[in-house]
Amino acid sequence: MKNCDAQILKYQRKMVKLSDDERLDIKDKADTNRDRLKGGLAVDGKPTPVGMHTQGSYSMKTMIQEEDGDYDIDDGVYFKKEDLVGPNGGEMSALAVRKMVCEALQDKRFKTAPEVRKNCVRVYYNEGYHVDVPAYRKIEIEDPISGEKKTAWELAGPDWKRSDARSVTKWFKTANSNRCSDSSADGNSGQFVRMTRLMKKFAKSRASWKSKTTSGFAISRLVEECYLEIKGRNDEAFRKLMQQIRDRLEYNDEIGHPTLSDENIVNPGSPKVAFFKECLEDNLAHLEILDDPDCTHEQAMKAWDKVFNTDWFRNQPDPDAEKKIDARTTAPVIKSGDTRYAAENGRFA
Repeated sequence: MKNCDAQILKYQRKMVKLSDDERLDIKDKADTNRDRLKGGLAVDGKPTPVGMHTQGSYSMKTMIQEEDGDYDIDDGVYFKKEDLVGPNGGEMSALAVRKMVCEALQDKRFKTAPEVRKNCVRVYYNEGYHVDVPAYRKIEIEDPISGEKKTAWELAGPDWKRSDARSVTKWFKTANSNRCSDSSADGNSGQFVRMTRLMKKFAKSRASWKSKTTSGFAISRLVEECYLEIKGRNDEAFRKLMQQIRDRLEYNDEIGHPTLSDENIVNPGSPKVAFFKECLEDNLAHLEILDDPDCTHEQAMKAWDKVFNTDWFRNQPDPDAEKKIDARTTAPVIKSGDTRYAAENGRFA
């Protein structure tokens, strides 16, 4: 396979991964939103959160650059169950908690007011992106084996439902640490996390795909199931991953939750999963030219441009051509009468 590792690495770094400045800006917005929420709850005389935690793609370090600036930041708020008491002394419903959070987040400076959604409260920023604030309550459950009490969390969705996004973050970071040899301690580097970002970029590479394809969470789960490390060849690893996910979805299109054994991210028969598989199938065909021993740099770059629907790759210089130019410009000057000569092995006598 034509070696395009340097170009895929550079593309991931320059065009896919969020820069440190972008991550910091997003974190600043989330922190401001937290202050607004805590202040609003206090003014309304509502319960004080026991914690606030970023989650999803931001905490897993898999957020990708969005051309339209529509970044989705998940920042959960956590309460004690016993603090969530309604006006008549009864337990607050999941909807009531979401409404409470939404009311606390209201700010006249927003052009679009925060709104209650199915599993969160969404806060829209004028720059184009939004912060989703899911609410959780702390509960105690009994271990089915030991009978001991242990802490668990429930999400305020259409009803209260067992969920803890922090466990998903831990699952993903553990996978990055264990599945590839070049992972960093903070989870921001490693071939596994690079493959996840690239696959999410591919899934959103056409504007018409965004509403048709499966979620970033589902894609992350598929990457975790199907990824195989290929050291020093990120291009080959990504192509192999495309093939593995396509084949996996061919015989089983159900995508299970990584931390809740009785839950699915996507149930069988999803049209969005089927669409994602078709996109993989269609674009794998573009990469077949890479197996041709006579494949040129220009042909290889054109193939990757097609996969990611970009013109970035075609503007990347041919490293072999640059090496030839360097060799010519650094060749030794043989002075008249000099008895030295360049041997075939490149060494001088």
